[in-house]
Amino acid sequence: MKAFILAAGVGQRLGKEGQIQPKCLLRFNGKSLLERHLNYLRHYQIDEVVIVIGYQAQRIQDEIKALGAENWVSTVYNPDYTKGSIISLWSLRQYLNASDRLLLMDADVLYDRQIIERLVKTNISNCFLLDRNFEAGDEPVKLCVKDGYLVEFRKQVALNLAYDFAGESVGFFRFENAIAQRLASRTEQYIAEGLHDQPYEEVIRDLLLETPEIFGYEDITDLPWLEIDFPQDIQRAQNETLPKIEVLDNINSLKEDTFETEP
Repeated sequence: MKAFILAAGVGQRLGKEGQIQPKCLLRFNGKSLLERHLNYLRHYQIDEVVIVIGYQAQRIQDEIKALGAENWVSTVYNPDYTKGSIISLWSLRQYLNASDRLLLMDADVLYDRQIIERLVKTNISNCFLLDRNFEAGDEPVKLCVKDGYLVEFRKQVALNLAYDFAGESVGFFRFENAIAQRLASRTEQYIAEGLHDQPYEEVIRDLLLETPEIFGYEDITDLPWLEIDFPQDIQRAQNETLPKIEVLDNINSLKEDTFETEP
Protein backbone atom coordinates (compact mmCIF):
# COMPACT_ATOMS: atom_id res chain seq x y z
CA MET A 1 0.00 0.00 0.00
CA LYS A 2 1.21 3.49 -0.90
CA ALA A 3 0.43 6.81 0.75
CA PHE A 4 0.07 10.13 -1.05
CA ILE A 5 0.32 13.35 0.94
CA LEU A 6 -0.84 16.72 -0.44
CA ALA A 7 1.58 19.34 0.91
CA ALA A 8 2.01 21.88 -1.90
CA GLY A 9 -0.17 24.78 -0.76
CA VAL A 10 0.52 28.09 0.96
CA GLY A 11 -1.07 28.38 4.40
CA GLN A 12 -2.46 31.86 3.78
CA ARG A 13 -5.22 31.59 6.36
CA LEU A 14 -2.67 30.59 8.99
CA GLY A 15 -1.10 34.04 8.90
CA LYS A 16 2.61 34.45 9.66
CA GLU A 17 3.15 30.79 10.57
CA GLY A 18 1.79 29.73 7.20
CA GLN A 19 4.00 32.16 5.31
CA ILE A 20 7.36 31.32 6.84
CA GLN A 21 7.09 27.58 6.18
CA PRO A 22 4.84 24.92 4.64
CA LYS A 23 2.17 23.84 7.11
CA CYS A 24 3.49 20.29 7.22
CA LEU A 25 6.65 21.64 8.89
CA LEU A 26 4.76 23.09 11.87
CA ARG A 27 6.27 21.54 14.98
CA PHE A 28 4.51 20.22 18.04
CA ASN A 29 6.58 18.92 20.93
CA GLY A 30 9.66 19.05 18.69
CA LYS A 31 8.21 17.02 15.81
CA SER A 32 6.95 18.40 12.52
CA LEU A 33 3.60 17.27 11.18
CA LEU A 34 5.53 15.63 8.35
CA GLU A 35 7.71 13.66 10.76
CA ARG A 36 4.60 12.46 12.56
CA HIS A 37 3.02 11.38 9.26
CA LEU A 38 6.09 9.42 8.26
CA ASN A 39 6.52 7.81 11.68
CA TYR A 40 2.95 6.56 11.65
CA LEU A 41 3.05 5.37 8.05
CA ARG A 42 6.29 3.50 8.67
CA HIS A 43 4.82 1.95 11.82
CA TYR A 44 1.94 0.54 9.80
CA GLN A 45 4.30 -0.72 7.09
CA ILE A 46 3.24 1.50 4.22
CA ASP A 47 5.42 0.52 1.26
CA GLU A 48 6.02 3.95 -0.25
CA VAL A 49 5.15 7.59 0.41
CA VAL A 50 4.77 10.22 -2.31
CA ILE A 51 4.43 13.87 -1.29
CA VAL A 52 3.16 16.61 -3.57
CA ILE A 53 5.23 19.71 -2.84
CA GLY A 54 5.14 23.29 -4.11
CA TYR A 55 5.46 26.19 -1.68
CA GLN A 56 8.99 26.24 -0.22
CA ALA A 57 9.52 22.80 -1.71
CA GLN A 58 13.20 22.66 -0.80
CA ARG A 59 12.41 22.94 2.90
CA ILE A 60 10.20 19.86 2.72
CA GLN A 61 12.89 17.97 0.83
CA ASP A 62 15.41 19.03 3.48
CA GLU A 63 13.12 17.66 6.20
CA ILE A 64 12.78 14.35 4.38
CA LYS A 65 16.56 14.13 4.18
CA ALA A 66 16.99 15.10 7.85
CA LEU A 67 14.59 12.29 8.78
CA GLY A 68 16.63 9.80 6.75
CA ALA A 69 13.61 8.91 4.62
CA GLU A 70 14.95 9.57 1.09
CA ASN A 71 14.89 5.87 0.13
CA TRP A 72 11.25 5.50 1.12
CA VAL A 73 9.74 8.92 0.38
CA SER A 74 9.65 10.63 -3.01
CA THR A 75 8.25 14.00 -4.04
CA VAL A 76 6.28 15.38 -6.97
CA TYR A 77 6.61 19.10 -7.61
CA ASN A 78 3.51 21.13 -8.45
CA PRO A 79 4.70 24.44 -9.93
CA ASP A 80 1.12 25.78 -9.96
CA TYR A 81 0.60 25.29 -6.23
CA THR A 82 -1.17 28.66 -5.86
CA LYS A 83 -3.90 27.68 -8.33
CA GLY A 84 -5.78 25.05 -6.34
CA SER A 85 -5.50 21.63 -4.75
CA ILE A 86 -6.98 19.85 -7.77
CA ILE A 87 -3.72 20.54 -9.60
CA SER A 88 -1.84 18.79 -6.79
CA LEU A 89 -4.12 15.78 -7.23
CA TRP A 90 -3.54 15.96 -10.99
CA SER A 91 0.21 15.90 -10.34
CA LEU A 92 -0.28 12.37 -8.96
CA ARG A 93 -2.09 11.01 -12.03
CA GLN A 94 0.72 8.63 -13.01
CA TYR A 95 0.75 7.13 -9.52
CA LEU A 96 -3.03 6.99 -9.25
CA ASN A 97 -3.29 4.99 -12.45
CA ALA A 98 -0.61 2.54 -11.34
CA SER A 99 -1.47 2.05 -7.66
CA ASP A 100 -3.14 -1.04 -6.23
CA ARG A 101 -4.32 0.29 -2.85
CA LEU A 102 -3.54 3.74 -1.58
CA LEU A 103 -4.02 6.27 1.16
CA LEU A 104 -4.64 9.91 0.21
CA MET A 105 -3.90 12.42 2.96
CA ASP A 106 -3.92 16.13 3.68
CA ALA A 107 -0.60 17.25 5.18
CA ASP A 108 -1.93 19.79 7.69
CA VAL A 109 -3.46 17.43 10.25
CA LEU A 110 -2.27 16.59 13.77
CA TYR A 111 -3.73 13.23 14.79
CA ASP A 112 -3.41 10.04 16.79
CA ARG A 113 -1.70 7.19 14.97
CA GLN A 114 -4.72 4.89 15.43
CA ILE A 115 -6.46 6.94 12.74
CA ILE A 116 -3.98 5.51 10.22
CA GLU A 117 -4.54 2.08 11.74
CA ARG A 118 -8.27 2.36 11.04
CA LEU A 119 -7.57 3.00 7.35
CA VAL A 120 -4.90 0.34 7.00
CA LYS A 121 -6.87 -2.40 8.74
CA THR A 122 -10.38 -1.59 7.56
CA ASN A 123 -12.32 -4.08 5.44
CA ILE A 124 -13.78 -1.16 3.47
CA SER A 125 -11.95 -0.89 0.15
CA ASN A 126 -12.90 2.74 -0.46
CA CYS A 127 -13.05 4.38 2.91
CA PHE A 128 -13.65 7.84 4.37
CA LEU A 129 -13.01 8.79 8.01
CA LEU A 130 -15.89 10.40 9.88
CA ASP A 131 -15.91 12.29 13.19
CA ARG A 132 -19.38 12.92 14.63
CA ASN A 133 -18.04 15.41 17.16
CA PHE A 134 -17.55 18.58 15.14
CA GLU A 135 -18.42 22.24 15.27
CA ALA A 136 -21.24 23.28 12.95
CA GLY A 137 -20.48 25.93 10.36
CA ASP A 138 -19.18 26.41 6.84
CA GLU A 139 -15.59 25.33 7.48
CA PRO A 140 -15.82 21.56 8.19
CA VAL A 141 -16.04 19.25 5.18
CA LYS A 142 -19.10 17.21 6.07
CA LEU A 143 -19.97 13.60 5.44
CA CYS A 144 -23.69 12.82 5.56
CA VAL A 145 -25.02 9.31 6.11
CA LYS A 146 -28.46 7.95 5.18
CA ASP A 147 -29.42 4.30 5.77
CA GLY A 148 -25.76 3.40 6.19
CA TYR A 149 -24.63 5.02 2.94
CA LEU A 150 -22.68 8.22 2.42
CA VAL A 151 -24.92 10.65 0.56
CA GLU A 152 -22.90 13.88 0.70
CA PHE A 153 -19.33 15.07 1.02
CA ARG A 154 -19.05 18.84 1.06
CA LYS A 155 -18.70 21.93 3.22
CA GLN A 156 -22.09 23.24 2.10
CA VAL A 157 -24.92 20.74 2.52
CA ALA A 158 -28.22 21.39 0.75
CA LEU A 159 -30.99 22.34 3.17
CA ASN A 160 -33.35 19.78 1.65
CA LEU A 161 -30.90 16.86 1.84
CA ALA A 162 -32.29 13.96 3.86
CA TYR A 163 -29.75 12.18 6.06
CA ASP A 164 -29.59 10.39 9.42
CA PHE A 165 -26.45 12.04 10.77
CA ALA A 166 -23.37 13.93 9.70
CA GLY A 167 -19.72 14.01 10.67
CA GLU A 168 -16.58 15.86 9.67
CA SER A 169 -14.15 14.35 7.20
CA VAL A 170 -10.60 13.99 8.53
CA GLY A 171 -9.13 14.52 5.06
CA PHE A 172 -7.65 11.02 4.87
CA PHE A 173 -8.98 8.39 2.43
CA ARG A 174 -8.34 4.84 1.31
CA PHE A 175 -9.04 3.85 -2.30
CA GLU A 176 -8.66 0.72 -4.36
CA ASN A 177 -7.14 0.79 -7.85
CA ALA A 178 -10.43 1.19 -9.77
CA ILE A 179 -11.36 4.29 -7.79
CA ALA A 180 -7.82 5.68 -8.05
CA GLN A 181 -8.04 5.41 -11.84
CA ARG A 182 -11.45 7.08 -11.86
CA LEU A 183 -10.01 9.79 -9.63
CA ALA A 184 -7.23 10.48 -12.13
CA SER A 185 -9.65 10.53 -15.05
CA ARG A 186 -12.14 12.86 -13.34
CA THR A 187 -9.34 15.17 -12.23
CA GLU A 188 -8.20 15.41 -15.85
CA GLN A 189 -11.74 16.44 -16.78
CA TYR A 190 -11.74 19.20 -14.17
CA ILE A 191 -8.42 20.53 -15.44
CA ALA A 192 -9.62 20.43 -19.07
CA GLU A 193 -12.73 22.38 -18.12
CA GLY A 194 -10.73 25.04 -16.27
CA LEU A 195 -12.07 24.05 -12.86
CA HIS A 196 -8.65 24.00 -11.17
CA ASP A 197 -9.88 26.45 -8.54
CA GLN A 198 -12.27 23.88 -7.08
CA PRO A 199 -11.22 21.98 -3.94
CA TYR A 200 -9.98 18.49 -4.73
CA GLU A 201 -12.73 17.07 -2.54
CA GLU A 202 -15.19 17.91 -5.32
CA VAL A 203 -13.61 15.25 -7.53
CA ILE A 204 -13.96 12.64 -4.80
CA ARG A 205 -17.54 13.79 -4.21
CA ASP A 206 -18.39 13.16 -7.86
CA LEU A 207 -17.23 9.56 -7.61
CA LEU A 208 -19.05 9.04 -4.32
CA LEU A 209 -22.38 10.30 -5.63
CA GLU A 210 -22.04 8.25 -8.83
CA THR A 211 -21.50 4.95 -7.00
CA PRO A 212 -22.25 5.36 -3.28
CA GLU A 213 -22.58 1.62 -2.81
CA ILE A 214 -18.85 1.00 -3.21
CA PHE A 215 -17.80 3.54 -0.57
CA GLY A 216 -17.96 3.35 3.19
CA TYR A 217 -16.58 5.01 6.29
CA GLU A 218 -14.87 4.36 9.59
CA ASP A 219 -16.10 6.32 12.60
CA ILE A 220 -13.10 7.82 14.42
CA THR A 221 -15.08 10.03 16.82
CA ASP A 222 -13.17 8.51 19.76
CA LEU A 223 -9.75 9.60 18.45
CA PRO A 224 -8.11 13.08 18.67
CA TRP A 225 -7.20 15.01 15.54
CA LEU A 226 -7.19 18.58 14.26
CA GLU A 227 -6.82 20.16 10.83
CA ILE A 228 -4.66 23.26 11.16
CA ASP A 229 -5.97 26.14 9.05
CA PHE A 230 -6.08 29.22 11.29
CA PRO A 231 -3.76 30.77 13.92
CA GLN A 232 -6.06 29.66 16.73
CA ASP A 233 -5.73 26.07 15.51
CA ILE A 234 -2.05 26.10 16.47
CA GLN A 235 -2.90 26.95 20.06
CA ARG A 236 -5.73 24.45 20.12
CA ALA A 237 -3.44 21.77 18.73
CA GLN A 238 -0.81 22.53 21.35
CA ASN A 239 -3.13 22.81 24.32
CA GLU A 240 -5.91 20.33 23.54
CA THR A 241 -5.15 17.87 20.75
CA LEU A 242 -1.49 17.09 21.45
CA PRO A 243 -2.00 16.20 25.16
CA LYS A 244 -4.74 13.73 24.17
CA ILE A 245 -2.49 12.18 21.55
CA GLU A 246 0.37 11.84 24.04
CA VAL A 247 -1.89 10.08 26.56
CA LEU A 248 -2.96 7.57 23.91
CA ASP A 249 0.64 7.13 22.75
CA ASN A 250 1.67 6.20 26.30
CA ILE A 251 -1.20 3.74 26.62
CA ASN A 252 -0.40 2.13 23.26
CA SER A 253 3.31 1.91 24.10
CA LEU A 254 2.52 0.11 27.35
CA LYS A 255 0.25 -2.33 25.51
CA GLU A 256 2.91 -3.04 22.90
CA ASP A 257 5.62 -3.52 25.55
CA THR A 258 3.37 -5.93 27.45
CA PHE A 259 2.61 -7.86 24.27
CA GLU A 260 6.29 -8.13 23.34
CA THR A 261 7.33 -9.37 26.79
CA GLU A 262 4.61 -11.99 27.19
CA PRO A 263 5.97 -15.55 26.93
